[in-house]
Formats: sequence, structure tokens, C-alpha cells
Amino acid sequence: MTEPSTTDSSRPVVAVLGLGAMGLPMAARLAESLTVYAFDVVKARIVLAVEAGAIAAASSAEACKTADVVVIGVRNQGQFESAMYGSGGAVEGLRSGAIVLLTSTVGTDVVAASAAQLAEHGIDLLDAPVSGGAVRARAGDSLMMVGASDDVVARARPVLDLLASTVYVVGSKPGDGQTMKTVNQLLCGIHTAAAGEALALAGKLGLDLDTVLEVLGSGAAASFMLGERGPRMVSRLRGDEPELRSRLDVISKDMGIVHDLARKVGLATPVATAAEQTYLGMESRGFQAEDDSIVVTGA
Repeated sequence: MTEPSTTDSSRPVVAVLGLGAMGLPMAARLAESLTVYAFDVVKARIVLAVEAGAIAAASSAEACKTADVVVIGVRNQGQFESAMYGSGGAVEGLRSGAIVLLTSTVGTDVVAASAAQLAEHGIDLLDAPVSGGAVRARAGDSLMMVGASDDVVARARPVLDLLASTVYVVGSKPGDGQTMKTVNQLLCGIHTAAAGEALALAGKLGLDLDTVLEVLGSGAAASFMLGERGPRMVSRLRGDEPELRSRLDVISKDMGIVHDLARKVGLATPVATAAEQTYLGMESRGFQAEDDSIVVTGA
């Protein structure tokens, strides 16, 4: 039986682990209304979180000592497992009755296994990968795809409602959110690669790129990824260096998860595979830490 929180359920204490492109804006958003402890292995990111109203922690374990809800915003499976189970990891500080709210995309099997491990300590894992990008995360306007029981969702609701304007409970168990996010990322990965090809072609044809973006965004060719990545792609085509918002290796990792899950169920995904190969090829040439808008260059 999960023990009840010892704090006001409408104002839970929150820890945010991972202060990257998504974790930092989420921490800033939560700190406007709640007590937030923040940790990242990069100290400069903790400084930014403190400037946004969070309280610095020296480790994941320290951040979690009084937390009712722990928001995880890391890049991949390795970072998730380190934040949770490594030296000074969250499990060393978490109390029975706490909820781990995983917003990262790390894969269905990883989440299911972690949920079982945490349950042995009376800790619930709420599988809630997000979509929408950093700007929407800062505004609390993300989309969340949730896999968790009704009870866990209800207990985490004050945090969910601050982070997301749209919360879909797509299943009752951890891993269901990851499965839905995998389908979501199949389209996001394809749309980003396709946007890059379309804008690269427009550039080669000598079209005015601002007009191209306006036209494409107004008709049947419009997509969120074109609207969000397109201006940064145009910036690159003009020789400028856009702001880093979404690393190439993150979308490449997500497409790898798509590939693995599709293979597991015996489904061919040739268009997604082509997009994945585009990202892997750019990673192999050293662009993994670049904003994924770099696909427009064909580097």
C-alpha cells in the first residue's frame, strides 16, 4: 500500500532531475507555483534553475529527500538510469509514497522494468513523455501521454496541470505512455527530415525562404515540425547558427526506439527508417550535439 504524502496534496514538493532543453523550462514553470529542488550534472544548468526560482541540490538523492513528485527530464536511457540508480541517485533519497514523473522518451521496456523496481520501495512511476518543445514547456502548454493508474494520475495532477495543457491518459500502466510517444516520434522524425529536404530544395531553386515558410505553413503541407524547426532551418541556409533547442542525437535516439519497437511487432517502417538513417549519418559525422535543424544542410 502506498503511503500518503505528508504535505498538502494541492501543493506538492517537487524535485526536477535533468535541466536540459526540456527539464530547465519545466523546472522554471513549476517554480512559479511550487517548491522545486533542482539537480543536473552540469552545474551551470543548476545556476539557471536557481535564477528561475528553484532550490539547488547537490545530488539527485538530495533533491528527492522531501519530494512528493520527482520530475525526470533527461536525454536518454543511460541518463535516466544514472539519475535514478547511480551513485547519489534518486532512489537513495526517495520516500515511500513518492511519485517519479518521467517526461523523457526512453522506451517501453525500460519504463516497465523501472516501475517494477520502484514499486518494491512503495514508489510509483508515472510514465508521462512530453511533446511540444521547450517554448511550450516553459508556458505549461505541453502535450503529455500518460501511462499510470487513475490513483497515481490523481495524486500527480497538480504537477501535470502545471506542465501540460493537454494530458491524455493512454493506458493504465507505466510503459503505455512510452508506446504512444514512440508512435508520436515516428511522425516527428519523418516530418523534421521532410521539412529539411523541402527547404533545402527551395533554397537551391532560389525561392525566397521567408515566403516559402509562409506558404507551406498555410496549406496542406503544414506541420508542427515545419513551423517549429523551419525558421531555424532557414537561418542555417543563410549561414547563421540558430539557437540549440533540440539536439540531433535526441531525435536520432527516438527514431531508434521507433525502429526497435516496430521490429518487435513485425511492422515495416521504410519511411521512418530512411529518416533514422539521415540522423545516424549526421551523427557519424560529428553533428550529434547540433540542433536537429542541421538536417537542412545535408552535411
